[in-house]
Amino acid sequence: MGVSQAHLAFVFWKKPLSPTRIDPTQIIRAKTLRRNMTNGEKRLWRELKDFKRHYNIHVRKQAPIGPYVADFAIHEIKLIIEVDGEHHFTETGQIRDAKRDAWFASQGFETLRFTTGDLDDLNACIETILRHPRLQPRVT
Repeated sequence: MGVSQAHLAFVFWKKPLSPTRIDPTQIIRAKTLRRNMTNGEKRLWRELKDFKRHYNIHVRKQAPIGPYVADFAIHEIKLIIEVDGEHHFTETGQIRDAKRDAWFASQGFETLRFTTGDLDDLNACIETILRHPRLQPRVT
């Protein structure tokens, strides 16, 4: 007998001292996305996870925020970093991204987007992130 995702969400949500008020289905979705990151996301993550050590900036991967899961998030400065694959360039994908970006903006977040092609020059992407105005007081 299989266990439904809704049942898993219910069980997870009922654990004592839950650290977050995020919808439990979003938490399950984020965990799944973390296990199934694209090659581009993995390459970028290898660099971003060292931001804590080098710049004292904590980056989270596949972070559930409200009704969405951001590819990467720096919560303390409200910066979202997204890696866009080909499905983001369809009309439906662009409409979905605009709605998502508007919701993030309404919560005070700014979204920085890279295409999978941009990640071919990973160093340029990292420089773009480090030069972002919200990081400037922290990175010199």
